[in-house]
Amino acid sequence: MGPLELLFSFSLLHLCATQVTPVFVQTGTDFLLDVKEPVVLEEADSFKWTVGSVNVVRLVHGGKPTISQNYTSRAELSAQNHSLLLKNVQKRDSGVYRASVSADKEITVAEYSVTVLDPVSGVKLTVKLCSSDSTKVTVICSTEDSLISNTFTCDNQTCSHEGGERAEIITPGASLDVYLEHGSVICNHSNQVSSTRDIQKIEDLCGTSKDNPDKITLIVVAIVVSLVVVLAVIGGFIHHRRRKPKKAENMENTVYEDPQ
Repeated sequence: MGPLELLFSFSLLHLCATQVTPVFVQTGTDFLLDVKEPVVLEEADSFKWTVGSVNVVRLVHGGKPTISQNYTSRAELSAQNHSLLLKNVQKRDSGVYRASVSADKEITVAEYSVTVLDPVSGVKLTVKLCSSDSTKVTVICSTEDSLISNTFTCDNQTCSHEGGERAEIITPGASLDVYLEHGSVICNHSNQVSSTRDIQKIEDLCGTSKDNPDKITLIVVAIVVSLVVVLAVIGGFIHHRRRKPKKAENMENTVYEDPQ
């Protein structure tokens, strides 16, 4: 291989190795940062993982990994492929992690942009307006922490966004969406590491169902029958009270013959 080919190969390898890979991780979990190409340390060579300008772990030829105090018990370096395992990550662990080999020159062999996110909060669907036939419903989809609240109008096929209010500070990357699926309205709250949803049937949101007309008919019939029974009882009671004075009057006007 000629000098130009060697220079081109080294430049191409260096360019590929320094591509930054975005990674999203949920708080409280563990994650692994891989070194995909094998790393062989020659005498006087060293290897290290850094985040920004801070060393996470360092390894010299023939030695054991030295883990920085801030990462003691939270970081592990693989002896096989030099990958970095971080445990119980928090949002403060976000940053650009870089694996590099120092020989005559420092060469980057892996680089990741890590963003640690909290899981999204729960969501709730509430009805704002329903059409008389329940074919169109306007709903408010809001997060439990009240940081996001959006209004959507849904018909039998789609949901369209009408507007909403957002707090100044929201979970980075979080989104709130409403859509229809199998006759249900679904409010979905998600970010790159988690998602939550609230699912409601349209007829439940509007307080109607297919059985409601029959139920209403039965209720009306029951009310009418009850009224008839009550009126019959009251009528019978009044009739009975009216007959008592007449019976007493007839008894007073009865003339009995004197015995001979």
